[in-house]
Amino acid sequence: MDALVPALKSHPGPSVLAFSLIFRVVHHLLQQLPVPKAVKHNDFYSWKWKNLSVSMVHSLLTGTWALSCVVVWPETLSNIHSFHTHMSYLLVCVSTGYFVQDAGDIILTGHARGSWEFLLHHALVIWCFLYSLYTQLYVSGAVIALFVEVNSVTLHLRLMLKLAGAQSSTFYHVNKFVNLLTYITFRLSTQFYLTWYILDNYSWLDHSGCFLLSLMVMNIMILIYFYRLLRADFCQPRKSSEKQNGTHSSRKFLSD
Repeated sequence: MDALVPALKSHPGPSVLAFSLIFRVVHHLLQQLPVPKAVKHNDFYSWKWKNLSVSMVHSLLTGTWALSCVVVWPETLSNIHSFHTHMSYLLVCVSTGYFVQDAGDIILTGHARGSWEFLLHHALVIWCFLYSLYTQLYVSGAVIALFVEVNSVTLHLRLMLKLAGAQSSTFYHVNKFVNLLTYITFRLSTQFYLTWYILDNYSWLDHSGCFLLSLMVMNIMILIYFYRLLRADFCQPRKSSEKQNGTHSSRKFLSD
């Protein structure tokens, strides 16, 4: 570790690309696993399942890693601007590689138009994380931002269950409540804490305006998605028409 991280710090760009390629290898390996029948016969569902599988690996890895960094080094929470460790820097480097890989997957497979909100989110995350990697500032902020990956585990699971046509299962019912809890605890709370930190220290933080703007855009996005999540899982009766065919209806189905 003592030799690896200094090398990453010397070449953050190539390091991110290397981790992006590693996630691409993971993507290839996961394709060897069996998939539900409902997924096999729909091209969009098939691509989405593969994409979510890699995202699940990233969320399980980085969500746990981010929480561990804060437990072991509590200063991560208070000194967002300048504190970081080798493990936290490596975490941000690995995660940036994933977001580059995922953005590439969306664009190169022809799903950019239907997934523009994910590309916007990824673009904001990538520029913020790259800034941290190149300047070695706000690394702790990036680590805290990765708390949202704890919620991403249940979000990805929710979508994968929908793809498999298991919305009526007990597992889906339990997960939607766990998802709601983690959304509030790890996604909304994390974003609002980072926003508060920038506002409270706005006068002296480096490029505080750019980071605040990025956070506000993401805050709007997660509030809109939260509304859609509540509407879909708690405010609407489940309809048999949810099982739709065709790319357009499939994307609308998965957007809820």
